[in-house]
Amino acid sequence: MARKPVSMRKAREILRLKHEMGLGVRRIARSLHISHGTVVNYLGRAEEAGIGWPLPAEMDDKELQELLFSSRGSAIEARRPLPPMEYIHKELKTARRHKGVTLKLLWEEYRAEHPDGYGYTQFCEYYKRFADGLEPALRQPYRAGEKLFVDWAGETIPVTDPSNGLVRRAHLFVATLGASNYTYAEVFPNTQLPSWIEAHIRTWEFLGGVARITVPDNERTAVTKACRYEPVLHRTYENLAEHYGTVIIPARPREARDKAKVEAGVQQAERRIIAALRDRTFFGVAEINRAIGPLLIDLNGRPFQKMPGSRRELFEELDKPALLPLPPRRYEPGEWRDAKANIDYHVQVDWHFYSVPYQLANRPVDVCLGVRTVEIFYRGKRVALHARSYERGGVTTDPAHRPKAHQRHLDWTPGRLIRWAGKEVGPECARVVAKLLESKPHPEQGYRGCLGIMRLGRRYGKERLEAASRRAMLLDDCSYRRIKSILANGADRQPLPSTDEASAERKILHSNLRGRDYYAPVDPVTEPGKGGY
Repeated sequence: MARKPVSMRKAREILRLKHEMGLGVRRIARSLHISHGTVVNYLGRAEEAGIGWPLPAEMDDKELQELLFSSRGSAIEARRPLPPMEYIHKELKTARRHKGVTLKLLWEEYRAEHPDGYGYTQFCEYYKRFADGLEPALRQPYRAGEKLFVDWAGETIPVTDPSNGLVRRAHLFVATLGASNYTYAEVFPNTQLPSWIEAHIRTWEFLGGVARITVPDNERTAVTKACRYEPVLHRTYENLAEHYGTVIIPARPREARDKAKVEAGVQQAERRIIAALRDRTFFGVAEINRAIGPLLIDLNGRPFQKMPGSRRELFEELDKPALLPLPPRRYEPGEWRDAKANIDYHVQVDWHFYSVPYQLANRPVDVCLGVRTVEIFYRGKRVALHARSYERGGVTTDPAHRPKAHQRHLDWTPGRLIRWAGKEVGPECARVVAKLLESKPHPEQGYRGCLGIMRLGRRYGKERLEAASRRAMLLDDCSYRRIKSILANGADRQPLPSTDEASAERKILHSNLRGRDYYAPVDPVTEPGKGGY
């Protein structure tokens, strides 16, 4: 059996105790807590390499290791070849795509090709030496309150539907602070965007503050385009970060070290939470979260194995005082839409009109629809904020968005607008304008119709518009569409109908309607096949 190499510090101590202290092999072994065979092996190697005591002051551990293992190693290596370690390292990296590729499998393939090759332990030791020399792992110093790592756990929790017995999987969200390892975990029904956003909000509320940097993996709900240098964040996720004052810095693709903290947090959550609940049956996500509460308290309160204190104690001491304060209002997830401001500087969203500054008329804007608010952005800058209205066809206008001329125009009362119509066209048109304004819950909603009616006067003439207005009043339909239809069909030139005829004429007027006179009676005897059924 191959002996496990000792550290060069112990190798130096073996030489010192032998040559300077004059101790025997077994006493050296007991003193250093190693086997006496290892002591004999190292003393033999030192003798073959001509290494005495004291060692030269300029000799470092790497040089000592090369001297100790070069003399025997070259002959052994010739008899027992190793595969190129670069190949082993490359194959292990593919384990992210092919989970069956392990160091054990590669060793078995190696032994199949070289039956007299190294045993598994020595094989692993050689690979470890190679990997350690490739790139030193960066031990990141985490400053208090600086970084929060977030991710979904790989393991899920079954949830049973009590109505039909179907089982679906609930997903565990895990967040870990860098300095204290303080962990938050909560179950959500899915990993979609609303759950992802709500999970962050609940985490920050649990912590009582916000870390300056949030580090997610490259989830589709976080990053729409993964890139090592310039990842593109999901718009809603970016807006969430702006609201809470944090910065989103996704982990680099295929770089697990960038999120090692949350990987360890996920592992602890899977062991301490998911595994602990494995024998329980749950009928809802809320029920699971109630069961998670005590387990999460226990996880954060457990003493560290290799250092004093616990996650909670370190959180209270380090992270909590350094966290950014929560914003005054909770973030409301919104639905993003592309829109365009009309000439009247209003944007139509969900059949309601919201104003923007008049300078943005005919400009494309971005709209974020929340449950209670509507935010409108132009080139990434918010230009309007309104309370959301669900009134279909309604108008919400901020007076500050109007140009000065329109603000003066709004000094016109409905009575003044009616008098203007009467003066420009006639009394019947004034009655139509009055009735049109009265039919709208907000005067501005009638202004467009009034403007359209005035334009009809320029097209068809004031006399015809006055006649069409008289007919529209008789038909009790003073809308722009009805007056336009009357003028387009020439109905304004016909005698006014009686009350009964007006009731029948309230049907939609359209140039394609032929009327009953179009269809002449057909005599089935003289003209067979030209009518009837």
